[in-house]
Amino acid sequence: MLLEPGETCWRRETSGRAALLIDMADYFDAAMKAMRKARHTVHLLNWAFEPQTLFHPQEGCAGPDEDRIANFLKALARDNTELDVRVLCWKSALPVAATQHWFTFADRKVFAGSKVKFVLDGKLPLGACHHQKAIVIDDAIGFCGGGDIGPDRWDTPQHLDNDPRREKTRHAHGNSDDDFDSRHEVMGLVEGAAAKALGALFRERWARATGEILPEPPPTRPAWPAGVKAQFERIEVGLSRTVPAWRRQPEVREVERLHLAGIAAAERCIYMENQYFTSPLIAAALARRLAEPDGPEVILIGTEHSPSYFDQATMDRTRVRFVETLKRADKSGRFQAYSPVTTLGRIIIVHAKLTIIDDRLLRIGSANINNRSMGFDTECDMSFEAGGRAGTGARREITRLRTRLLAHWLGCDEAVMEAAIGKAGGVVAGVEALRNAGYVRLRPVLLPPVVGVAAVIADYHVGDPFSSRDSWRWWRRKAESARAARRGRAAART
Repeated sequence: MLLEPGETCWRRETSGRAALLIDMADYFDAAMKAMRKARHTVHLLNWAFEPQTLFHPQEGCAGPDEDRIANFLKALARDNTELDVRVLCWKSALPVAATQHWFTFADRKVFAGSKVKFVLDGKLPLGACHHQKAIVIDDAIGFCGGGDIGPDRWDTPQHLDNDPRREKTRHAHGNSDDDFDSRHEVMGLVEGAAAKALGALFRERWARATGEILPEPPPTRPAWPAGVKAQFERIEVGLSRTVPAWRRQPEVREVERLHLAGIAAAERCIYMENQYFTSPLIAAALARRLAEPDGPEVILIGTEHSPSYFDQATMDRTRVRFVETLKRADKSGRFQAYSPVTTLGRIIIVHAKLTIIDDRLLRIGSANINNRSMGFDTECDMSFEAGGRAGTGARREITRLRTRLLAHWLGCDEAVMEAAIGKAGGVVAGVEALRNAGYVRLRPVLLPPVVGVAAVIADYHVGDPFSSRDSWRWWRRKAESARAARRGRAAART
């Protein structure tokens, strides 16, 4: 097993049913349906939480007030006096809050006087963030992944150009009439013991933030949201965390260890979608596998360029080094890094944090492939591992989901994608065959030269500390990067 409690994961449980939700339209709808059926608890963990977010935006990003998440949660708590509704959100730094429409101030105001218990969590090292994203209902249904709560997060798998439901509104976003960029997210859905583990994660965070010890809710039969197809049955589910060292809180690096274990175990294909690719540890581990004559293929999917100028100057330039490391190691044509675009060639923001190892492990979560997510920010990833009695069907479904994701990027049917991979004899070759046939919505990642100031930023991982030890000592990061690369190479030896 790749999911080993105490090493690569915190908890490993079996979920009677589980599903992967691709993009936020399905997630928002499923989350609303599940919360409506809550009997005891509705608990949310968030990096960002914009209270005016609509579950089902209509033309002009408009909709009824009861469809907005803050109003919805307040109505749940008001109408069911037995229901405990809590939101635990990162107490973000002011520059970050400004990019998210000052959600921290809006949240406090909108929940004031309501029965919803809203808390901003600032219990972590200076400069770090609480990045976990989860919703847990009655400890019986749980969602976990990379999706935040905000109007700009909503999109469908079609990533339509000029979708009127993604128009910015004057009410929420000034006088701009631009559309929100297309955005890709993934979320996992589990029930039973796996959901209860997510509930324990919430209660642990709540206790650290507030000092209040919450009881477990009474046992409740899972109320699976209508319309969601369970893709897995009796699947092994693991929760892997990153927790930075802070005061008496010991460091936890389960996210990092599972990445290294998965890369080392891969036999045929490593598929990754992620917001950032900057970690020298992961780059070195992947490069070590690519250097093997019969190692696995490696496919990376990331945004053409980050939306923010700060990330363009820091993360994007460091990603060039990451990709170049893999290109140098690839002697057999088994590596490609792509950025997706819409039908009209517009950017699609890849905010998903997903990894698929062969047909064995499907991993969804909050952690980026950067230094912060391995040791400085608070993260939670949820993984489905094919094994035991459910192994054969689960392996088949993991492969199908990878095919579905690639087909949705290229804009073709799943059957076309599956046939191309089979005919070409590999995932990279199959994607390239379809690109040459005119399916051009996946483009090779651009690699601009990294010189001058950009080289200094990349060398010292500006904005991307490895841990609380170097968070305000950027001059240490060049040496930290070299040590991380050595660890990555050693861990990937098979």
